Amino acid sequence: MKVLIINGSPRTGGCTARALEEISDTLNKEGIETETVNVGAKAIRGCIACDFCRENGKCSINDAVNDVAEKFREADGLIVGSPVYYGSPNGGILSFMDRLFYSTPFSKHMKVGAAVVSARRGGNTASFDVLNKYFSISGMPIATSTYWNQVHGFTREDVEKDKEGLQTMRNLARNAAFLIKAIAAEKARSGGLPEVERGEMTSFPDGK
Repeated sequence: MKVLIINGSPRTGGCTARALEEISDTLNKEGIETETVNVGAKAIRGCIACDFCRENGKCSINDAVNDVAEKFREADGLIVGSPVYYGSPNGGILSFMDRLFYSTPFSKHMKVGAAVVSARRGGNTASFDVLNKYFSISGMPIATSTYWNQVHGFTREDVEKDKEGLQTMRNLARNAAFLIKAIAAEKARSGGLPEVERGEMTSFPDGK
């Protein structure tokens, strides 16, 4: 069992990284393998709506998104971390997530997802909500904790002092591990995952 961890911060050893390290260490203790990929300092442009991915199964912009896609396919869970920029996740991670989720043809159904955010002071919960929407639209159970998944600080050393924040990360990791193991056990017992209906779309016959 494996969890892919995406660090959307350009500071690969900063506040977001410290939170994600706490999660990775705890997951490993729970018997879950982890791999962390840093994308925050990469030049990742937004989706250009070319629909190349619909015919080719990958994004037309050949960058970190395509590199990570196969890792995501094989993973049992995805944890994404971002610093707060003006009350929202940073632009790079949003472009990355838009394209990763839109361009990949494989099902994300029942992969466990979780978001982690860091800020000096405010904007955490708004950023947290934005990242969770990628999971909730994809049939991915969202791992929660004993507080919203956030840490506070301007530096890595500040985050070390945020004892509650790091505790929240550890509880998140344990809950994510439990969910992953429970889903795997039920899948083995029942022979598959829950049925997913497709095809119906909201329609307004009168064009209104």
